[in-house]
Amino acid sequence: MPPYNFYGSSSADILPANEEYRAVGDPRQLYDLLLELWSAETCAPRLRDRWSSDNPTLGQCSITAFLTQDIYGGQVLGIKRPDGNYHCFNVVGDCVFDLTSEQFGSERLCYDGCPEQSREVHFAKEEKRLRYEDLRASLRKHLGL
Repeated sequence: MPPYNFYGSSSADILPANEEYRAVGDPRQLYDLLLELWSAETCAPRLRDRWSSDNPTLGQCSITAFLTQDIYGGQVLGIKRPDGNYHCFNVVGDCVFDLTSEQFGSERLCYDGCPEQSREVHFAKEEKRLRYEDLRASLRKHLGL
């Protein structure tokens, strides 16, 4: 098993709650799949010029967190950033993990006391909803669904 550096990777031992995605396995396995699917096109437009395969998680947080919620259930929470945006991550039971935390390098994020995030608010931005749909469609195609 390769080393994983995303937040919560060492305890991300949950399995899909959605039977349709049972082939995904645990969040580490989902991360491996997403490494092949994240791209500049799925990156947030405001960060797209900085996206690279060296930092594939950049600008992928909300669409990844909501796709992850589709698979494992739980909640999507958000860390308020200095620019006013929220960095999204997942909580499923006692398991807290952030598949896109590596985009912040050595910066330590605080995952305590964060507010729940809603699809309705995030997907009110059509570009974000479309990026989520594209990422979901790519994953489903990759899985043969």
